[in-house]
Amino acid sequence: QIQRALRSLSVPLERLHIMKGHMMQDMCKGLSLQTHTQAKVRMLPTYICSTPNGTEKGNFLVVELCQTQVRILLVTLYGDGNMSPQMMYKIFDLPEGIRQGEGEALFDFIAQCVTQFLAETTSPETNGSEGRLPLAFVFPFTCQQTQLNKAELISWSKGYSCSGVVGNDVVQLLQAAINKQTVGAGSNEEGGRWWRGWRPSTPDQSSSHIEVVALMNDTVGTMMTCSTEGRPCEVAVIADKGSNCCFMAEAYLVETAEETSGRMCVNTEWGCFGDDGSLNDIITPYDESVDEESSNPGEKRFEKLVGTLYLGEIARHALIGLTAEKALFTGTDASVLKEKGVFTTQHILDIINNEDSTTEVRRVLEALGLQPSERDCGRVQQICRAVVGRAATLHATGLAAILSYMCQTREMEQLMVNVGMEGDLYEGYHRFEEILLSVARLLSPECIATILPSRDGSGRGAAVVTAVALRLAAQRQEVNELLAPLRLTLADLEKVQALMRQEMERGLGKATHANASVRMLPSYVCHTPDGTERGDFLALDLGGTNFRVLMVRVTEEGISMASEIYVIPPPIMQGTGEALFDHIMECIMDFQRKQNMMLQLLPLGFTFSFPCQQMGLDKALLLTWTKGFSASDCVGKDVVLLLRQAAERKQHTALKVVALVNDTVGTMMSCGYDDPKCEVGLIVGTGTNACYMEEMRNVGTVEGDQGRMCINMEWGAFGDNGCLDHIFTQFDKLVDDSTINPGKQRFEKLVSGMYLGEIVRQVLLEMTQRQLLFQGRHCTTLQTKNIFQTKFLSTIELSNGLALRQIRAILQELELDASFEDSLLMREVCQAVSLRAAQLCAAGLAAVVEKMRENRGLDNMSVSVGVDGTLYKLHPCFSQNLQKTLKELAPNCNVTFLLSEDGSGKGAALVAAVATR
Repeated sequence: QIQRALRSLSVPLERLHIMKGHMMQDMCKGLSLQTHTQAKVRMLPTYICSTPNGTEKGNFLVVELCQTQVRILLVTLYGDGNMSPQMMYKIFDLPEGIRQGEGEALFDFIAQCVTQFLAETTSPETNGSEGRLPLAFVFPFTCQQTQLNKAELISWSKGYSCSGVVGNDVVQLLQAAINKQTVGAGSNEEGGRWWRGWRPSTPDQSSSHIEVVALMNDTVGTMMTCSTEGRPCEVAVIADKGSNCCFMAEAYLVETAEETSGRMCVNTEWGCFGDDGSLNDIITPYDESVDEESSNPGEKRFEKLVGTLYLGEIARHALIGLTAEKALFTGTDASVLKEKGVFTTQHILDIINNEDSTTEVRRVLEALGLQPSERDCGRVQQICRAVVGRAATLHATGLAAILSYMCQTREMEQLMVNVGMEGDLYEGYHRFEEILLSVARLLSPECIATILPSRDGSGRGAAVVTAVALRLAAQRQEVNELLAPLRLTLADLEKVQALMRQEMERGLGKATHANASVRMLPSYVCHTPDGTERGDFLALDLGGTNFRVLMVRVTEEGISMASEIYVIPPPIMQGTGEALFDHIMECIMDFQRKQNMMLQLLPLGFTFSFPCQQMGLDKALLLTWTKGFSASDCVGKDVVLLLRQAAERKQHTALKVVALVNDTVGTMMSCGYDDPKCEVGLIVGTGTNACYMEEMRNVGTVEGDQGRMCINMEWGAFGDNGCLDHIFTQFDKLVDDSTINPGKQRFEKLVSGMYLGEIVRQVLLEMTQRQLLFQGRHCTTLQTKNIFQTKFLSTIELSNGLALRQIRAILQELELDASFEDSLLMREVCQAVSLRAAQLCAAGLAAVVEKMRENRGLDNMSVSVGVDGTLYKLHPCFSQNLQKTLKELAPNCNVTFLLSEDGSGKGAALVAAVATR
């Protein structure tokens, strides 16, 4: 009989693996918006999104509601890493019957305890900012939180059943009770008095007050307590009268809360695990008896297997059963065991913590009025050890489920984490930690947990939660103020759209063209492809640091291409014009040699992605260099002629340039071959530009009124006349001042990939200076110009909670020691900068398509935009943000975006093909 009883209280390893899997499934159900109401593991959001960083300081009041007591604490943090907080506390016993009375009476009593405590302990120096003393409320019951300071009680437990509380906001109930205590300040005899050191600044102003800032349960408080002393803690387990666990989950997985970035502490409420029957096969007859005698049969099945409120009762029922089977206390009176509550968890702990002898067992049993034999003592000790061992093992299984879930959702090969522990069972059973860690390691070998004991209850942690919340609130306000100039409203964007339209009109006008910031240059491309083009064509594509040479074959079956990419070294980019065009010519000749085309004279289209004054299809004067180029003796010269002269110097005669276009026109033509509606080209990469088909009657700089011509807008210079100064921030000015062309290409410096990383770097520098990042530590790396590459924005914004370690990897590459919160803040900065860029690009494009619609006298217009550029193609949010904003700004235009899959080289060949046709 003894062996059978012991076996029933032992859970095999295979069964523990199954239980772990069931708990993980239930955790996922609890986090899902669709299934959380059916989950037994409730996974309640706590709205605690950060652990302490050690800079928290100030005075914080804590109210901790316990089983039979109220503990009030005043905790002072000094910003020293929370190494030496000062704590004063007082414990108040709950009056008889208050736990089953009216809720109002309970909260009034708590408020009176606060009043008395402050009267005895506070001084004028205790005042926080503006006389405000923040309070944290540790409320160890199941609540549905919707904010850090808003939580509705779902159900009472632990012997509480106060009326009028379930379904109500307990923070509001406590705040109202505290306010009642302070209503009658001064001489008002009915309302009580002000606490010492807490008088209003003027007789008629109640500015000094207590504000309930945060509510949490004891589990969360324990985690935060253990997060002090410089050791981050992301999990807490309570092994006490009840049992629970909380952990820092990826916020985007907590679908029941609106927060989607970073992490959020989730209160699992795992005590209800198994209420759906998933634990039935490990529940013993002894457990069934305990459940039937409880105040909530069928509920909290897991907690009833592991909580110290129940372990004594489980053992008592086991002893009753074995006595009935005559395996214990034969020939003696054991009727005392039939009395509920007579055998407690403390009795069990006294028995099993002295394993070397049965002396303590005999003392305990005899104190209960039993007359045990030596055999009885040994068997009782075995049963007690089995009951508590099972509780420790089941705690370990729950912990293993949490750890594996964290490891999986963070996509880590190995998780190393600190686990805060508190409770009678943890503190009372000397082998609890050993069993917990060894079983958890067996079940989750990929996770390494370190146990951190909670030294002074959850009160200190509650103060830290409040301190962190206030620190984050102050930081959030400052971050919002700092980023506000980067965040544009719809009205701001409509103004930019109107300004772009205004500058477009000026650029097209014969009289105003010379002074327009948007040059609106005629491209002399008057037709898009019609599908009848045929033949072989050469194309050159010079758009930045890379240069492409292509051979394009146009047939009935479609277009085929061969191409090669050549690098233009910075010394050549910034050297002489002769050296630059000689290098380009050498690249062309190298390509022709590789393609066996040295003697073929093919029509050539040249994509030249810099502002030019086009004098004809094959004649264009360079207006200015951009994108880091500054080769001498080129500005004002005919680019086609410079190329032809380089060919002469190289004695290369197989070169017939028939058309020069910029990359934007080339992109439009490339996409136009597949879609006849493509009449707009857009580049958003290293630089930015747009082109579109304008009515010839509106192009004042070219003779003729019939048909259309593609206009190369050169919109990168939009704002060079000062019209965008109102949206230029301090960060934009710093970036502009450090470029090789200050005051030029102002729009491009707000939008294009070449500059976004630098804007982000300037914001990060300012944040570090204000101690919003890296705890204010000086970062030498961030001082280096261009160290923060624009490609980092794509990686960082692609990282959701699932992959924030990618941000950490970038920061480590930059030698920046960043916390998790630093990573989140950096992502927010990147998002603000890239969103603004996409919105400004959309405002410019809205001006273009609206002008085209009005030109054609249409109420609604459908048009396609050919797009190229790494920022548009590779950034995870840019295209989506651009298209969304464009719909808002140009609701009467149905715009389709076509990706130019093979760059603007194909477009240059098509311009040559159309010209030849």
